[in-house]
Amino acid sequence: MNYGFSKTTDLSYEETIEKVTDELKKEGFGVLTTIDVKDTLKKKIDVDFKKYIILGACNPGLAHKALQTEEELGLLLPCNVIVYEKENKTVVSIFDPRVLSTIVDNDILKPVAEEAKAKLVKVLEAI
Repeated sequence: MNYGFSKTTDLSYEETIEKVTDELKKEGFGVLTTIDVKDTLKKKIDVDFKKYIILGACNPGLAHKALQTEEELGLLLPCNVIVYEKENKTVVSIFDPRVLSTIVDNDILKPVAEEAKAKLVKVLEAI
């Protein structure tokens, strides 16, 4: 995967979500959105799917810097973190914010993306 970072853990799905949320807070991120994909797919189109959640994480200071640099960047925010079950393990994947600088041609955005990446890597390492 070239647009994010992943880690597999022996923690349960529920424990992993709690741990990810706590570690995001330590790095200044809040979870703005939570999409329970399994539940949504069951309710909307009556299909069964594995446990899979999308957490929309935002660090307000970094978001402010980025939006001052590129006001249309809101189309690509927040940074998504996914947690899902796979083969009796739990996987955490985090979007690499440096990808934003490949989409948006603005060199001023690169240091903000690097700072966000460093914080998100710390989150993943703590899982």
